[in-house]
Amino acid sequence: MTPLAVWWTVLPLAAPPPGAPPGSERGEEFGKTSPIALVVILLLGLATALLIRSMNKQLRKVPPSFDPEPPESREGDDGPPDPDDPVAPTAPRPDRTTDPPGTGSS
Repeated sequence: MTPLAVWWTVLPLAAPPPGAPPGSERGEEFGKTSPIALVVILLLGLATALLIRSMNKQLRKVPPSFDPEPPESREGDDGPPDPDDPVAPTAPRPDRTTDPPGTGSS
């Protein structure tokens, strides 16, 4: 007897006995949650679409580049500001208090 013939003889003995038909072990509530799941999935899809739409609106506001403009391309910038000009922007003054932090002035 060839090895293949032995396998064909032994294989049916190793198979489990036939039981209940497939799917009969499901209870009577099987499949009743599908309408609720459908509503949840549709709401998640709607929320995702609204979030994508909102993010696209926000991304349109972002400049194409965050690199600073070169000085020669700025309009109205003639050079360093005039110190006698009252409308010229001034640098913020550093805090020059002599009191240690937390003491406050009374």
